Amino acid sequence: MSTPDCTTFSTLAIHAGFDPDPITGDVVPPIHVASTFVQDRPGELREGYEYGRCGNPTTNAFAGALAALEGATHGFAFPSGMSAEDTVIRLLARPGDHVVHSTDVYGGTHKLLSVIKPAEGITSEAVDLTDLAEAERVIRGSRPQIVWVETPSNPFLLVTDIAAIAALTHEVGGLLIVDNT
Repeated sequence: MSTPDCTTFSTLAIHAGFDPDPITGDVVPPIHVASTFVQDRPGELREGYEYGRCGNPTTNAFAGALAALEGATHGFAFPSGMSAEDTVIRLLARPGDHVVHSTDVYGGTHKLLSVIKPAEGITSEAVDLTDLAEAERVIRGSRPQIVWVETPSNPFLLVTDIAAIAALTHEVGGLLIVDNT
């Protein structure tokens, strides 16, 4: 994908991440909804795609556009929020690490952190991160690798003081992840 020589953010937002389709002439990326793609033989990809959860032309165009808008050389896009969450935790946490997360998180996030990650050696605990005294006690006490915040939270729309939690997290050498989807 090319990134046009654009001088404004707006123009870059419209044109980055997608080259006109050589067959159809599309100048705007179409939305691809296919979940499977042709393979000449198992594992031999014809056009570089095998299954929608691993990527497709739409997510690749979006990732390219996002990278261009952020001034990065590469971008990543995922077909679901949970695949993004799992990937970022896999990249940033190792067995023996600890994650502190909000008590009010999406159900899938709770299951990922309380059921799936412990089997991989990553522990977690839920804390009311809107209570700064409690957050400070737990973060300073457990020195987590990651503090996971949803704000506004799901499902109760609680708002966490991101700056305060970031300061506490960075003070103990941890990484703050904020999901505000």
